[in-house]
Amino acid sequence: MSDTMAPPSDYRILVPRDWFRVDLTLERWRSQLKTFVDREAADSGVSGETRRGVWTTLRNTAETGVAQGALEFFLKTEAPQDSACPASLLVSLLPTPPGLAPDVADLAETLTRRRGAGTQITTGEFPAGDVVRAVTETTLDFHVRMPGGVGYLVLAFSVPLSGTESSMGDLCDAIAYSLRWV
Repeated sequence: MSDTMAPPSDYRILVPRDWFRVDLTLERWRSQLKTFVDREAADSGVSGETRRGVWTTLRNTAETGVAQGALEFFLKTEAPQDSACPASLLVSLLPTPPGLAPDVADLAETLTRRRGAGTQITTGEFPAGDVVRAVTETTLDFHVRMPGGVGYLVLAFSVPLSGTESSMGDLCDAIAYSLRWV
């Protein structure tokens, strides 16, 4: 995407209906997250201790995300008995002053140094723009360069149960590919 294009006002991604959305831009995100944890715990019959552990983990993930520009948190429902979340997506905005966003090659080089040998870094192009894809055994991160050179939108997927080399990993790729600017 060219830096001469106007910056987008919003984005859209296609996320399956059975993924629970938590809007991290609203003050009530904690109650939305609690609703998810309580509903999943009731459906699977897990212990109170397990429910509290899941709540703490997801809350900490959301709080860290909010502190780093996260906008939305999607959680795959229908967790198995151990109450691990089969997949999640944290959408974050990494803004820069217009025209100052690093190009994808520079970002890929930086991510390669920061993440080390356990992460496969590639660059490519999506309909929404140039992208840097960082993959580990259980995570897929897509850094999509925003039009106007105003930063990156990061789609950070976690697939702890099936791993990235699975149909769930393929679904995460498809969700990321669906990104469009408004």
